[in-house]
Amino acid sequence: MSKIALPGERSGIEALRWTLVLIFFLFGTAKFAGYEAEGVSKIAEHYPLFAWMYPLWGVQGASNAIGVIELSTGAALAIGAFSPRVSLLGGLMGMCTFLITLSFMLGAPIFEKTLGAPFLAGAGQFLVKDAVLLAGCYTIALASARRAGLAR
Repeated sequence: MSKIALPGERSGIEALRWTLVLIFFLFGTAKFAGYEAEGVSKIAEHYPLFAWMYPLWGVQGASNAIGVIELSTGAALAIGAFSPRVSLLGGLMGMCTFLITLSFMLGAPIFEKTLGAPFLAGAGQFLVKDAVLLAGCYTIALASARRAGLAR
């Protein structure tokens, strides 16, 4: 039986990269809209890493700052298609983003009140997807470190 010729591992990494770029672009851009700023503030304004921004900049200003970080992460991942070191930076920035958002699960009501685990409530549904996005950024960071000659 003959084997099927498949694309190399690099094509999978690049598919992952451009999907993450799209996600960071869409999510980052949304942070500049009022509906998203209000939605994010419900979780972020009570979270120690972000709470300080709300008295200083207000709901929209804090959301704009988060949007700039997300757009910068997406840009680093995009530029990383041509530069392994910038790609590594983008992967690490993405990992930080998703580690932070996943840590919101420690205080947010993630399970449906009447049903309990494993039935996710709105906050749980919003946050749990970030586990796979974290894994994607981790994969990009590892591949980039190898491409940059910083790891084997």
